[in-house]
Amino acid sequence: MDQVRVAAWASDPIALAGLIDHLHARPEVQVLPGPRRGEAAVLVFAAGRVTPELKAALRAAASETPAAIVLVAGYVDADELPELAACHVVAVLPREAIAGDRLVRSITAAASGKETSLRDLLGQAESLQHTAGGAALSPREVDVLRLMAEGWDTAEIAGKLCYSERTVKNVIYGMTNRLKLRNRPHAVAYALRAGVI
Repeated sequence: MDQVRVAAWASDPIALAGLIDHLHARPEVQVLPGPRRGEAAVLVFAAGRVTPELKAALRAAASETPAAIVLVAGYVDADELPELAACHVVAVLPREAIAGDRLVRSITAAASGKETSLRDLLGQAESLQHTAGGAALSPREVDVLRLMAEGWDTAEIAGKLCYSERTVKNVIYGMTNRLKLRNRPHAVAYALRAGVI
């Protein structure tokens, strides 16, 4: 079997290094250096969530090459799927997929030219939103968790996000109750393990 030529992009250098190291260890793929991504059959993008920076990178890649894109993310909103599909995204995977065979299977399927419908992407995004705890973290919850992880208290989080303190408390209560988390540190640890912050 021929190796699939792959180029990688990630939202931060540490994630990129981990992604490239993982792909180098797989005999099914050949990782190309960044400047040669136009020669790749598949591009792999990794990010915690879909941000303006990620969208810009996807649009740039789609304009440079017709290669299929596999997106590895912590969270994807279903409303963003049409824009992602327009940028050649053919698969949306959870960050945990990097550790197993699922990423390589998606890469080889993308390289074979297997068509992916918007419905398929929607199903992938929905399954992505169901983490080990059984429910997705909303963008609002992720924002609150990030600030909690930085050590901000309720009043400071409310000020930074332009919410009332009551709203922040409700977000934290709803999330910890739904995911059966004991307290704020447990919630932050959960988000770190899930790869969303």
